[in-house]
Amino acid sequence: MAVLVTGLFACTSGTDKKKQENVELVKSYVTAVENLDFEAMGNYLDVNYLGMGPSYGDSIGKMDAVENWKWCVENLYEKITYSRSRFAAVTIPDGDNKGEWVSNWAELSIVFKNNDRKVMIWANTNYLIENGKIKRSFTFYNEADVLKQLGFVVVLPGGAQ
Repeated sequence: MAVLVTGLFACTSGTDKKKQENVELVKSYVTAVENLDFEAMGNYLDVNYLGMGPSYGDSIGKMDAVENWKWCVENLYEKITYSRSRFAAVTIPDGDNKGEWVSNWAELSIVFKNNDRKVMIWANTNYLIENGKIKRSFTFYNEADVLKQLGFVVVLPGGAQ
């Protein structure tokens, strides 16, 4: 059995091993999010981390991201659960987003404190990994759907909905 396992690892390319390590890093970050462990979340982020999304123009650096998570853990979120979560590693060979990326698609259940409100969202986050840290992320989900599930009503100018 040991020979078989050693043989399997010997056949794994360095690129495949690096991609798997990157996926495991993102899985650990997701676990920290589910555990509402903002300190661990911060440990996975590069000092020059930049998070973008979900809205166009949204961006946040590491210090603000950690403080934002801390505030949300202490004041907003009771529980976050990733289900149907899938991960994929890809290398972008050139251009502005060149590098090693891990994408996570998931159905998220978020339970809010004090009112037991719960929302379900489909989310996609893409993580750029450099030197064993998350350097950048792009997050996409439907913010309007979250607000609707929380009971907010959007009223357009002139009273139209």
